[in-house]
Amino acid sequence: MKRIILVSGLIAFFVFGSQAQNVNKGKIITEKKGKSFYTESIMKDVREVEEKLTEKAPYLRFEMDQSGMDLPNNPSLYKTAWSNPTKSQGNAGTCWSFSTTSFYESEVLRQHNKKVEISEIYTAYCEYLEKARRFIEKRGNSTFSEGSEGNAVARIMKMYGAVPEEAYSGLIDGRKYHSHAKMVEEMTAFLNSMKTSNAWNVEFGLQTIKEIMNHYIGVPPTGFVVEGKTYTPQSYLKDYLQINPNDYIEILSYKQEPYWQQVEYKVTDNWWHNKDYYNVALDDFMSAVKNAVKAGYTLSIGGDVSESGFSRETNCALIPDYDIPSAYINEDARQFRFSNETTTDDHGMQVIGYLENYKGLGKDWYLIKDSSSGSRNVDENSPDFGYYFFHEDYIKLKMMGFTVHKDAVKDLLKKFK
Repeated sequence: MKRIILVSGLIAFFVFGSQAQNVNKGKIITEKKGKSFYTESIMKDVREVEEKLTEKAPYLRFEMDQSGMDLPNNPSLYKTAWSNPTKSQGNAGTCWSFSTTSFYESEVLRQHNKKVEISEIYTAYCEYLEKARRFIEKRGNSTFSEGSEGNAVARIMKMYGAVPEEAYSGLIDGRKYHSHAKMVEEMTAFLNSMKTSNAWNVEFGLQTIKEIMNHYIGVPPTGFVVEGKTYTPQSYLKDYLQINPNDYIEILSYKQEPYWQQVEYKVTDNWWHNKDYYNVALDDFMSAVKNAVKAGYTLSIGGDVSESGFSRETNCALIPDYDIPSAYINEDARQFRFSNETTTDDHGMQVIGYLENYKGLGKDWYLIKDSSSGSRNVDENSPDFGYYFFHEDYIKLKMMGFTVHKDAVKDLLKKFK
């Protein structure tokens, strides 16, 4: 990868290993819908249960040509913290819950040496209720959609507790993969009907939302047995998982709000307008990511995965020189893309490992556990199935914030008043 840096009026060229001849190349790919994990596995399950999809015409897209590049796209190369095997979110916009729930599973192992599987859909169920409540209370002036933020999981845990995956998977009627589209469509139509009729009855509204979800994803349990003992969602969180949601914080880095203050992350998925994000300078953000992962913590991280340097063939994410050279990636470049909406808050994942100074070139890579279909276009038996590999420049430019245990960033928090 060629990097151009001005030093004392001279131009020095740094070549990113054997990749120099490839980094600045892009390619047009003709894709036929149906040749991916999403359509061949997830949507196949949807078709079998609901309907047949019509064949769609091929479409063109432009992406970085990573063929022939020496890329670290094998999880075995990385030093990792424990996490459960990757799990698909199916055809549901619940990456925020899958990534952050996986993060909390890693936290239970790190703190209490227990391997657990926590229900992502229980959290999503409760989150839909809270979105509906706010929609009704605000007379329709609030977002109701599938998306949310990673810190929603801690908020829901404090309100509703947690349940094990085996007690509530959210998969009924023989489904293998989650599909919430029709459910959300029906809930949205109902809430809009309340707006049309101006009949803002909170109790009636929430009961109807529950009935719609119960039909599509089942009734969540109020009690269940784990290792011979009966728990409620609240006691399972407190006594078995022993997770304190107040121990977890959100680190953000964007220039439009003051650094070293807690601010609101102004994106649609922060629908409740949370203002507890710790906004830090970009260099501190990057140091916090690296130091936390090296110390054995994992992160739930969110940002933009819709870039031409994000390859679904190699599962590697880089920033090509034709976008911006590495030397020029800074807080202004980051904010510019967020402000003009070429950086969007579109996906949540879990950072579980790192590879330091790959090939002696001074750059780090991060191992990303993912629940989306994009990470599953490789062979199911391939070691990178369900994983991404992020070059540090990609995180620096395109990942906006992360959830982490407060102990992992103690020095950072001291800078806040």
